[in-house]
Amino acid sequence: MSATDQHAQQQGTQSGSAESTGRTTASKAAAAIDRARAEGRAALVGYLPAGFPTVQESIDAAIALARNGADVIEIGIPYSDPVMDGSVIQAATTEALANGFHVASVFDVVKAVTDATEAAVLVMTYWNPVMRLGVDEFARRLAEAGGAGLITPDLIPDEAAEWIQASDKYGLDRVFLVAPSSTAERMAMTVAATRGFTYAVSLMGVTGARASVDESARRVVAEARAAGAERVCVGLGVSNAEHVREIAAYADGVIVGTAIVSALRDGGPDAVGELAAELSRGLERGAGA
Repeated sequence: MSATDQHAQQQGTQSGSAESTGRTTASKAAAAIDRARAEGRAALVGYLPAGFPTVQESIDAAIALARNGADVIEIGIPYSDPVMDGSVIQAATTEALANGFHVASVFDVVKAVTDATEAAVLVMTYWNPVMRLGVDEFARRLAEAGGAGLITPDLIPDEAAEWIQASDKYGLDRVFLVAPSSTAERMAMTVAATRGFTYAVSLMGVTGARASVDESARRVVAEARAAGAERVCVGLGVSNAEHVREIAAYADGVIVGTAIVSALRDGGPDAVGELAAELSRGLERGAGA
């Protein structure tokens, strides 16, 4: 066993072991990414905000995503101060909140999607809504709904003790973010704390579809792997099948958000399914990848 493997085993991270409960829980996100890898392709990870434009339409859109190629689905919790989100996602979450969305409704969305599809469903959320509900309560309800875990863009591992404990207790993935600015020490700490996959931010700034994908994405993936990450997915700025093809050559998964939300805004759940099918065509790796 390599030193990296020993470290991952001791941390109970990428393998998904919930050591504090004395049981082993398979990571749903890792399993979805591994299935895609076995098929010779990267995984497609799609983001949608819960409750946009309505709760039911967000459910229908997520199901359309899964049925047209998405392996992992991120369900975002609308939040009043979304510092990481670009204008498209901010507008969508603002509309969801104006329409009366409540945090507890995210569990209904997750359950509906997991009941209808084979996709791993993660909730992406700023940390304040989790704290307000209660970390253990949130984790318990997410697990009961069939959720895979949480992506927490504003929570760093050294401030996540309560979440790490709860995620181990309920067998949930915990996805932390790394970026071009991450130091070697920060990268190692984040990878060690992560379960499911490491979320590599491809550029500095807020979310939003872009004409090209920053070259720093490849470097961040390489650095995460050097730190021991078994699965690395790239997000921020991915907007078309060519971007997907480029990233799929070196990453384990490609995360698409703004383009999908735009499709839902402009064409409803059917347009989301059409875009997912188009993006999926870029996932297959070439022989040299």
